[in-house]
Amino acid sequence: MDTFLAILAILAAIIGLAGSIIPALPGPPVGWVGLLVLSFTDYYDRPGWFLWLWLGIVAIVTLADNLLPVAMTKKFGGSRAATWGTAIGMVVGMFFGPWGLVLGPFAGAYIGEVVGNRSEGRVALRVATGAFFAFICGVGIKLITSGLLIWYIVADLIR
Repeated sequence: MDTFLAILAILAAIIGLAGSIIPALPGPPVGWVGLLVLSFTDYYDRPGWFLWLWLGIVAIVTLADNLLPVAMTKKFGGSRAATWGTAIGMVVGMFFGPWGLVLGPFAGAYIGEVVGNRSEGRVALRVATGAFFAFICGVGIKLITSGLLIWYIVADLIR
């Protein structure tokens, strides 16, 4: 049973890492579930508070990832339409491979700002740049978190 749960933990961690890049998957929460599953095995050798600590970290990272695009878009002068454009651009970008994931939020914010708020090109470009930085920061903190969760899972398995 330990081997089966260890395989599930690794799969969850890998899906969590993929979810750090793919907006449709909740990356760090799935990686944390992998750590939780591993805690039911004999491989797991960490104190009980460790799971709670990582649950808090994952919750903060997930919250930050969801609030960062809105905050950065507004900070760079964006409207509600630009915020919606960013979200739509992230989803549409998923269907265009890695470049779509990177450029989707930028294009969505730009189009949303121009169409929805009727801003001039320079303002829309500044807003789109803010949305792009927010997306990159969000992906970065999710990748770091998911990578650390994989690290802990693998470290427990190879001990």
